[in-house]
Parts: sequence; C-alpha cells; structure tokens
Amino acid sequence: MSSMLKLGESITRREDRRFLTGHGRYAANTAPANALNVLFLRSPHAHAHIAGIDKDPALALPGVAAIFTATDLVADKVGHLPAISELKDEAGNRHREPAHLPMPVGKVRHVGDIVAMIVAETLEQARDAAEALAIDYEVLPAVVTAAQALAPGAPLVHEDVPGNLMCRWGKGDRAATESAFARAAHVSTLSIRSPRQIVHYMETRAAWSSYEAADDLVTVTLSSQGVQIPHRLMCERVLNLPKDKLRLITEDVGGGFGPKYPISAESTLIAWATRKLRLGLRWSCERAELSQSDSHARDLVATADLALDAEGRFLGLRVKAEANYGAYVSMFAPTIPTTGLAKVISGLYRIPAIRVDFDCVFTNTVPVDAIRGAGKPEALFLLERLVDLAAHETGRTPVELRRINLLRFDEMPYAAASGYTYDAADCTRLFETALATADESGFAARRATSEEAGKYRGLGLSCHLHGTGGIADEHVVVNVEADRLVARVGTQSQGQGHETVFGQILSAALGVPVERIEIKQGDTRSIPHGGGTGGSSSTIISGTTLKRAADVVIERGREFAAERLETSPADIAYRDGAFEVVGTDRRVGLFELAAWKPFDGDARFADKIESFPTGVMVCEVEVDPETGETRVDRLIAVADCGPVVNPRLLAGQMHGGIVHGLGNALMEEALYDEESGQLLSGTLMDYALPRADDVPLFQVETIATPSPNNILGFKGVGELPTNGAPAAVANAILDALRPFGVRHIDMPLTAAKVWTALQRRG
Repeated sequence: MSSMLKLGESITRREDRRFLTGHGRYAANTAPANALNVLFLRSPHAHAHIAGIDKDPALALPGVAAIFTATDLVADKVGHLPAISELKDEAGNRHREPAHLPMPVGKVRHVGDIVAMIVAETLEQARDAAEALAIDYEVLPAVVTAAQALAPGAPLVHEDVPGNLMCRWGKGDRAATESAFARAAHVSTLSIRSPRQIVHYMETRAAWSSYEAADDLVTVTLSSQGVQIPHRLMCERVLNLPKDKLRLITEDVGGGFGPKYPISAESTLIAWATRKLRLGLRWSCERAELSQSDSHARDLVATADLALDAEGRFLGLRVKAEANYGAYVSMFAPTIPTTGLAKVISGLYRIPAIRVDFDCVFTNTVPVDAIRGAGKPEALFLLERLVDLAAHETGRTPVELRRINLLRFDEMPYAAASGYTYDAADCTRLFETALATADESGFAARRATSEEAGKYRGLGLSCHLHGTGGIADEHVVVNVEADRLVARVGTQSQGQGHETVFGQILSAALGVPVERIEIKQGDTRSIPHGGGTGGSSSTIISGTTLKRAADVVIERGREFAAERLETSPADIAYRDGAFEVVGTDRRVGLFELAAWKPFDGDARFADKIESFPTGVMVCEVEVDPETGETRVDRLIAVADCGPVVNPRLLAGQMHGGIVHGLGNALMEEALYDEESGQLLSGTLMDYALPRADDVPLFQVETIATPSPNNILGFKGVGELPTNGAPAAVANAILDALRPFGVRHIDMPLTAAKVWTALQRRG
C-alpha cells in the first residue's frame, strides 16, 4: 500500500485494523466513567394527556441528581425540533408542522415519547427513580394506520392539525396522465402496503458530554451521521446558544442507515441538561428503547395504474398513496416517501406521463424518516411488481415487456415525466448483461430440477435506480505537513470506508502514498461546515471537493516551490508527489516543501449533488410448498455507479445493501396493535433480521457511465441495491407461485403468507 494509487484499485479498508483490534472509538466506549448517567422515561401509552408528574419521591432517592420534564423546557424557552425539508400542496401551503419539543408538553403521542429525563450517579439508581416517579396519565384513543387517521371523526394526534392531514401533495401533469389513460389499450392496477421498518444497527445511539467552566462550553460526543446540521439546529433553533458555546463530536460509528442523521431529542436534552447542571452526562440507547425512539420508515399504502398501448409501450402511470408519518415531523421526513418515490417511479423506462398524489398523515406511532433507500425501495417494489403483472396480463414475458420500454443510451439525459432528469445510464447494456450473467436462458432447466425435488422455482427481475441526495455544505481543507496530509471533510463515515476511499482520491490526485494521508471528520470546532452523510452522496460531495482542494494544494505549492527553487512559478510542474523545474533535474518533494513552509489547499463543493445510479437484479428462489419457506438461491446484480474508486468497497456496499433489501422483502415488519398503539415487534425476539443462512452468494458486476454532474463522474451506490432487492425477490417468489393462481403478496413475503396463498389456489 506504499505506492501511489489510481482510482479503481482494490485495497483493503484502512480503518479495519483499528476496528478489528478493539481500537475503534465509539461514543459509548469513550464516555468517562465519572459522568452522571441519564435515563429517559418513555410513555407506555400511544396517546394520553399528562395530568401530573410528582417528582419528589424519586428525587429523594440516593444518587438522583436531577429529574427534568417538559415544564423545565418551557421555562427555559427550549424550542421545537424542526424539519429542514418541506412539502407544499398545490395551493402553495407548507406542510403542517406542530410543535415538537424534545419532551412533549401536556400530551404524549406515541409509545416511547419522552416524559422525563432522569440524571443519577448510576444507571441502577436512575431506574429506581423511574419506578418511583408518579405520572398521572389520562389515556386517549389512538390512531395507528393512515386509514384510521383519515377516517371521519378520528382522534386528533395534534389538535391544530384537522383530519390528521400533514399535507396533501402531488407531482406530475394530471391532464397529460389522464389523456394517456384514455388512449390506453390496457391498464394494469396494483395496490400494496409497504410495511413499517426499523433499523437495528450494531451500535445503538449514544452520547456523552462535558462542561468547561472557563469557556462556558458544552461538548457532546455522539453517534451520528454528521454533527454540523444538528449543531446548527441546536444552537439556532432549539437551545438559542452561540455556536461557540456548544461543540459536537462524532468519531467512529457502528452503522447509521438514516436514523442517526436527524437532530435527536436525546442528544439535544443532554446538551441542554449539561449546561444546567454544569456536569458531564452519559447515555446509551438500549435495544428495546431503540425501537420506540429511533425513526422508522417505509409505512406506505399505495395504488398504481399503468397504461399500455397495443404494442406494449408504456403510456402513463398514476400513483395514489397514503404515507404514515408517525406522531411528529422528523428532520427530513416531509420529502422521504413523497419525492423519494417521485424521483424513481419512472424506473428505467420511458413513461411519457406520470401523476403522483399523496395524503401525508399523522398517527400515534414513532415518527418516520430516512432509512436506507429513503422512500425508493417501496416505490420500485410497486413499479416492478406492476410491470410483471402488466406483462402477464398482456400476454408477454416480464423480459419482453421490459425490453420494449427500457430507456436507450442515446436518450440520456432523460427528463422523466415525474420531474427529475436522469443524468446518464445505459439501461439496455445493464439489462442484457444481467440476463446473460444470470444465465436466464438456462432457467427452465433449473426450474425442472427444482420441481423434481418438490420445490417451486421462480425468476424475478428488478430494474432500479437511486436519486442521490443529502446536503452539500462542504468546505474541504487539506493541510500539507512535513510527514503527512491531513484532510478535513464534512461527511461522516458509519462503516462505508471513507478513510480508504477519500485517501485513494487524494493519493491519485497528489501522487503520495495513501498511508501518509489522514482523514478527519465529525468535529464542529475544527470542521464547521458539513452536511453529514446521507443519500448515497459522500463520494460525490467530499470526493470531488477533495480533488478540487488537491488542485489548490498544487497551485499554492507551486508558488512556494518556485521560491525554494529560485525560479518562476510558470516554470514549475507537479508530478508524482514533487514539484520540479521543467527541463531540469531540480525538484522538491511535497512533504519536503511543507517541512520548509507548511501550507494547505481548500475548496468548496462546486458540482451538482444529483446523480442517478442504476442497476438490474436477477433473482432465483425456491419455494417449499409444504412450509411456504423461500430460499434465495441465486442473486445477480449489475450496477452502474459511474467510475469506481475501490471495487472491493463497492462490492461490500452492494452486498450490504442487497441483504438489507432481502430483509425488507422476506421478514422485516414493525407491527403495532391497531387499537392500543402498542409496538408488538419492539425487540429482536419479534423483529426478524436476515442472517447468514438467509443469504446466497452474490454475483456483482459493474458498468460505468460517468455522471455529467460532477468533475469525476461519480454516482452513489450505498442505497441502490436496497432499492432493487425487494422487487427482485418478490417477483421471483410470485413467479414461482403464478402457475397456482397467486397474483400478489405484500412484503414481507413470509413463509406464513406464502403457505396461506398456496392453500387458497384454485
């Protein structure tokens, strides 16, 4: 690893050595032992007035330092946890966003809402105080599903939101879409319910704090997907603090996937209480607590109609959906199910007219926000299932119908009727490569072999894409020191391998060994700008900005090298990590120059954040008719993620994303009791996650069509496979069951659902 690298080389992850040897610095592990322990007492009710809280018996217990409630927040004028994305209805009205203090005032709205913050010397003492805390609840009727919330006379989650309707949102040309349907030779229709999901990362959320009296400074170290946005919101919108009085730090993070991105009630309360007590605090989320506090996702009910002409060409698509937002508007939530769906609902297809309509609804459940894919896996599940159904209903195979409608390379960039422009893709090449790699022509023989063994085999396709997002508030600084480069970036790794990928980009740009490059992140004092990591955009945001900063390093270094070598800057060239006088053997190395006079290079993000990575998956499953159990036998994924920095890390992202999608398709579902609002799948005893024996060996291939939207042609990758896998798996299962009259099964396609569907076959 001592040589200079080029983009596209596979090297092992640089950060793995410290992770595998126990030297990772995670929030819970770095907390000082003398910090006071925090316990958040959470509501056991989905909907209830808080008639009173008697803190005195709990405060009298040994070791209890403080108990805070919403009354204390109101007294300190603590503000609302805001959303920073927004929706507007067709009249231009912004989505309704009721007050959401870190602890609710007067009424709890979901099981897990924070009622009190207990601070004690030990966690056991805090638990004793929670038992002694007397809270008088007046339980109210709850609404759990979107249908319940929208029903006439339904209980209101927020008194100032009539009908529990957060927003009625639409996109696309309604008139053109209706005209397309009027011309259609055939219309296929599908209704789905995409189940609610919970992320169970290896490292639960955690935070600890310290207070420096001399500077009146609170420092909070937390597990997050980026500290700068929460820092800005805490200071400006919630705690009303000067930015130099609060410092946020994130070091290593054991998985994020979305819910560690938003500003959280817990870290905000810890920052607030640390200032009040002038003492350090520590908190770690327990696994069952995670299910009641970390944002959920995917809770969608939708109906889609696809119009086709007599030749099988798509004419139009319309979608009507109800999105369950939970009890409050989380930070990115407004645009997750809505524009998340709209970005990809055209798929890899030519669909001239599209109309999407959403009812966005409050319920007495945990708020939703982004989870890997952010509205797109359920959208593509809907579309790709509908394409399969349309194929069979019009007498074609799923392969044939897709070939008719796939976008061509010469149509790029393609302005989709949903309002988004797909930057670059070779959909035909993706599709044909996937079919050839999967040996689609040999499927019939494999199906016959399975049937001989008493199993039903199916083949499923998924043509999918992702629209990268995130916040590009990036200002990279690369310091050149005597023995190393130190680069500060505003994105945040949670396992993606940023130290490796960003090091490779700098190594290629400056011709220096990657082991002499240090990547720093996650500190609002030394890195005030940053948008964190989300939307599969970190390599676009930080990678391109690192390249621009490297160019500035060369330009600034040229001035110093000219001074050192006593010549004109115009005579200085940079090559292989050194400045040289053109046409001579006089040269000075980058680090040698920095030892004489340290310097730096910096750059701000100057490209477009948008890209549309694309992919095609081919999945084969075997279904056991005796039990309904599905075994994923083969899964081939071909992805176009633009130029690849590190093929090994890309394969890891593809594998992880596919497994996430398999979990969504086959087993994951957050279930609520629809009368009480109690979460029935709050632990890993009840919420299933994929394990090694649920996963086949994957075959991953890539092609590259560079994006024209940034200087390096990068596209995202992390969410792409999660978007595609659920549809591929579901289509394979339904292909296996189609001979028995089974038309559709919603996710998760559990053994029980499959078995039941087979019992009903005619």
